[in-house]
Amino acid sequence: MHILAALFLDDIQMRQAAGPSTRIDLLGVQFSAVAPQPLPYVWAAHLVVLVHCPTDHQGFSALTVEFFRDDVEVARNVQPLQIEPGRFGRQLVRPEITFSEPGTIEAHCRIDAGPTTVVPFTLLPPIG
Repeated sequence: MHILAALFLDDIQMRQAAGPSTRIDLLGVQFSAVAPQPLPYVWAAHLVVLVHCPTDHQGFSALTVEFFRDDVEVARNVQPLQIEPGRFGRQLVRPEITFSEPGTIEAHCRIDAGPTTVVPFTLLPPIG
């Protein structure tokens, strides 16, 4: 299996298209946001990881996502993947990360011992 994309977003919706085809609507893709309240703030991330399973794969793997801030791990999520060979899938990862000050975290996503996809997110200071 391999990661096609990993993104922070507001919502994901699946819809049927013509025939057996499916569409995935990614809503509110974001790489930064203003803190909605004074810090410290607990941010409940919505990270979606889109995955493809080749036809010659058994269809079972593990997705690991480690969240780092300044090279320090602040959260970790490991979950099983089960995707039918030849098909696509998506996994939602929802850690809660406390920001005591504005800054950037990086989500390091990988399947089994495969390559890592890194997705940054920056929390900006609250307005006002």
